[in-house]
Amino acid sequence: MNSRYFQPESLMMSHGYKPELSEGAIKCPIFQTSTFVFKTAKEGKEFFELAYGKREKSPGEDPGLIYSRLNNPDLQILEERLCLWDQAEECAVFESGMSAISTVLLEFLRPGDTLLYSKPVYGGTDHFINKVLPQYGIKGIGFTPEDSLDDIVNRVAGTQVKLVYVETPANPTNALFDLELCRNVADRLSTDSCPVYLVVDNTYMGPLWQHPLKHGADLVMYSATKYIGGHSDLIAGAVLGKKELMKRVRTLRTFLGNMAGPWTGWLLMRSLETLKVRMTQQAENAAKVADFLAAHPKVQKVYYLGHLPENSAQYRIFKKQLTCAGAMVSFDIQGGEKEAFTFLDNLKLFHLAVSLGSTESLAEHPATMTHSDVSDEDRAQLRISDKLIRLSIGVEHHEDLIWDIQQALEKVV
Repeated sequence: MNSRYFQPESLMMSHGYKPELSEGAIKCPIFQTSTFVFKTAKEGKEFFELAYGKREKSPGEDPGLIYSRLNNPDLQILEERLCLWDQAEECAVFESGMSAISTVLLEFLRPGDTLLYSKPVYGGTDHFINKVLPQYGIKGIGFTPEDSLDDIVNRVAGTQVKLVYVETPANPTNALFDLELCRNVADRLSTDSCPVYLVVDNTYMGPLWQHPLKHGADLVMYSATKYIGGHSDLIAGAVLGKKELMKRVRTLRTFLGNMAGPWTGWLLMRSLETLKVRMTQQAENAAKVADFLAAHPKVQKVYYLGHLPENSAQYRIFKKQLTCAGAMVSFDIQGGEKEAFTFLDNLKLFHLAVSLGSTESLAEHPATMTHSDVSDEDRAQLRISDKLIRLSIGVEHHEDLIWDIQQALEKVV
């Protein structure tokens, strides 16, 4: 089957898998094994030479199976399929989104370096940047969508920037960052001896609605727990990008040992088959929910990409980078923490839980939950207030979701 003639959603059923190698099974089996048998000692030697970079791959040669910390059929096929969505050269799947993020940051940063990062980011990422990396002599300096190229470059003057890390849309406010501008920042800060790489967390858009590699990113990463997994039954992460950079990411993954297991790989392959239909339904539901919220008197402001003013800088970024407004909706309720908690405690169909991107709809309070460890100063600057509520819209009937929101808002006095 030639992949040139099929769209990614069609190839998710079969790409990279040969049924004849697995007794004709139409679906890839779970290769629940730690190690693999070599046909000969010479074959084992050749497999290890390739795995440890002692020689280049011969034309048409596939990496041999050695040990499931290095490679496993479930992960290998999954990684090949994930590459199709972003048109990436290579992919590496991790045991969690945070393990993907931390591995990339540890690989490309050293003591004395500076990480330039967008604000806000997911709370766990913020903690790693501002609480963990400083212990290794690595400093994080943030920037917002309002900053110009010169503003950002001047802010890091005199420091050694190695990475520009961007989460767009940003969790939990849906703030958009211009990847072309971020690419220009990385290029301005690069030297011949020290290139600066652009890394983009694309979790909020999944592999369907935004493709950062096409907009200048060197690496794109996901919490695959979210839309890619999409059923709240696994934890995983993924990093994709250029072959030479992915070789470094894969090597550190091997020695940190934070690759995903075969069972997780199998579950993710299952989920990829329905990725487009799930995300399409979620986006359709989100548009209707956002419209309802925007018209409600107890809602002060809605953070939804489908409601951006057409003359705004955010709208121009949206039209340039994204193909859909997504399925994440945040809003400021009239009042504060008390009113937000009353709303959340009275939901009946939505689940009060963190995470996002799954088939069921979720609601949470970022200021006291996912982003509770973010500094008070940053929360105030980035509008992560006590009145902010984040919704992840699922695949339920939109009328039921709206009914649930309406009755919960009625309980707010």
